[in-house]
Amino acid sequence: MKLLQNSGVPIYQQIADQLRAQILEGKLKEGEYLPSIRGLAKDLKISVITTMKAYEQLEAEGLVTAAPGKGFYVNAQDTEMLKEQHLRKVEEALLEAIHAAEVAGMSAEQLQETLAVLLGMDK
Repeated sequence: MKLLQNSGVPIYQQIADQLRAQILEGKLKEGEYLPSIRGLAKDLKISVITTMKAYEQLEAEGLVTAAPGKGFYVNAQDTEMLKEQHLRKVEEALLEAIHAAEVAGMSAEQLQETLAVLLGMDK
């Protein structure tokens, strides 16, 4: 896990964002335990309170559940909900790309060609 001290994003938010991404991408699976709060705090050289705040945020979102004496584990994820969340991320990224293309003076055709080239690079 990488934390950026001067990013302007609070440390607890960076932790929550990275763990959320791992859960939504399926890297952390249902029933799998997150690193212990104390262990993660020690590894990252941060406060236990900061780590706890990140975990509590994920719990409030329904992504994890606290098991007394055991830590936090990943909840089952609704596959349709996951798909919707990924689609929303794609839409946001594409809207950002469209805006950047407009600023750069690209035509719709140039943007589509660029997307086609980038899609072809993945194969």
